[in-house]
Amino acid sequence: MRRGKALPRGPVGPLWAAACGLAVLGALLGPVEAARARAVGDGDGLVMVLDSSGSMAGARMTAARKAVGAVVDALPDGYPTGLRVYGAGQQHGCDDTRLLEPVRPLDRDAVKRAVAGVRPKGDTPIGLSLEKAAADLPGGGRRTIVLVSDGEDTCGAPKPCEVAARLAGQGVDLRIDTIGFQVRGGAREQLECIAEAGHGSYRDAPDAASLVRQLTRASRLSADAYRLQGRRVTGGTSAAGAPGLSPGQYVDDIVPGETRWYAMTLDSAATADLAVTAVPRPGVKVAYGDGVELRLAGTGTYPFTCGSDSAHFGQDEGAMVIGGAVSRIPGDDGDGVCDKAGRYVLSVHRTSAAGSDRARWPLELRYGTERPFAAGATPAPAATRYGDPPAALTGAPRDVEGGTGFNDARRLGTGIWRDTLLPGQTRFYKVRVGWGQRLTYTADFANEPLLEGGSTASSFVATAAYGPGRQPLDDVSGALQRRGYYGRPLSVGLGTVPVTWTNRWVAGGSARGARTAGEHYVAVSLGPGAAGLARNAAVGVVLRVNVTGTELAGPQYDAPARGGGPAVGRDDGERTPAGEADTAAAGAPGDGGGFMTAADVVAAAAGGAVALAGVGTVALLGRRRRDGA
Repeated sequence: MRRGKALPRGPVGPLWAAACGLAVLGALLGPVEAARARAVGDGDGLVMVLDSSGSMAGARMTAARKAVGAVVDALPDGYPTGLRVYGAGQQHGCDDTRLLEPVRPLDRDAVKRAVAGVRPKGDTPIGLSLEKAAADLPGGGRRTIVLVSDGEDTCGAPKPCEVAARLAGQGVDLRIDTIGFQVRGGAREQLECIAEAGHGSYRDAPDAASLVRQLTRASRLSADAYRLQGRRVTGGTSAAGAPGLSPGQYVDDIVPGETRWYAMTLDSAATADLAVTAVPRPGVKVAYGDGVELRLAGTGTYPFTCGSDSAHFGQDEGAMVIGGAVSRIPGDDGDGVCDKAGRYVLSVHRTSAAGSDRARWPLELRYGTERPFAAGATPAPAATRYGDPPAALTGAPRDVEGGTGFNDARRLGTGIWRDTLLPGQTRFYKVRVGWGQRLTYTADFANEPLLEGGSTASSFVATAAYGPGRQPLDDVSGALQRRGYYGRPLSVGLGTVPVTWTNRWVAGGSARGARTAGEHYVAVSLGPGAAGLARNAAVGVVLRVNVTGTELAGPQYDAPARGGGPAVGRDDGERTPAGEADTAAAGAPGDGGGFMTAADVVAAAAGGAVALAGVGTVALLGRRRRDGA
């Protein structure tokens, strides 16, 4: 069992100058061209709601125009984006809210022209503007309202907090973020209330540079949201009512305190991997022990547990992507209680503290099976030692941008890569690891320019790696997967044992997950608290990825080298588009390789997608796991 540790806290070190000019913004956001290539989910959309009341006249509106311009330059090509303003149409009026640019595939020039023509003059009808903004957005997908205001509502009705709560209650995928531009007192309290009721986050912007930074972060987190993929399913309220699943990928959602149940029929020979990823909106309020608990069990009069896992945030800075996995691995002798053919059930429970975010969390479930080892063949012996560390990689890093999740993870090979992370963001990467090979990687952070007062702030960075079935991989290299972050140089990373079929039967060690060749995933996250210390909108990270060892043709004993020598995956830095299956042969037919689903999501003997990640942790924070024999 493994438990998360409390995050270390302490001084951040010397302060950097607080002022942050617009000229540095482009360098903060990483490879924009890659960002613009990202696929957009159906129904996704962002609408910025800009305060244009009389108090915004002069320098404040000049700053707002520059901030909006910087944001649209940083957003991905084609990301549905709109702009609504209030208070710019007439001197007085509580119905004065206008949609200047509809939510449609991003037209940067049109948004810039629209905001350039705004002339602040009127009142502040925030409640009405939120109602209109929700109607501006598409009817489905991940929808975000970002409200920028320098004061509180002056109209009284409808009440902004009540509007936010009502809108957020209408769907799982609506979020309202707020940014207070040079506000205090009642105005700040109202904006904080709107964000909490709207399942979003409040950000404070005391000056023009911070407005650029905070609006950029809020908008990019919306555009870079986890790309869910799978057939819609509704989990049962009990084991008896659990819907039957066939191998494949599914999407559901879950509320605080709820348990969802799913059923599957397993034979007596195949390995079954069931992975669950929970996708709350990044940065929303959570408690240390919030998370999800998984249990795979048999059915009947006396149900037995075959595997259990839990994933908790292990911090109270804000929500991140979290997930867990359980597996039914038949024993080599076939005599275990979980080796029998029959009906099994997976339960997913959500734990949330009373004061935590109450929004529904989307769930992504992946159910895959791996065929048994070929009859008459002998598998290679288990590999439980890391061995000597690989030689250090040298050279200049290549710019990449990680994926939003497992489905669009960025493909990497051995090499040095450079990416950026927003506070509260997780990047996903994948790299192919063959039979007999091992994966080693680090995510390195350099000195980060700090905000004034940043010496009192802290956050964390973390990383996690997964096998083709999204089963978690343990470190055997002595690296650290999670560390407190204060803006000073540090590294996190992980090293696995060589991938060997027989590792699945290793009891009580760190080798069990490294059992299937194919694409492996690595996730890296930056804690939400980094928003309180980092002067840049995004924080840079250098990834060093190494796949070592000669790739073997299959998992059998004395297998020859595949292709005549080492194979370390492609060095192309390509991203797998959402919805495109990754396939990679892991050995000869009948070698026991194949991780397969009904939709052929992963071809024989492979399974998933891996990679390496940058700077945070995708979040198996404080996870605990117990698998049946």
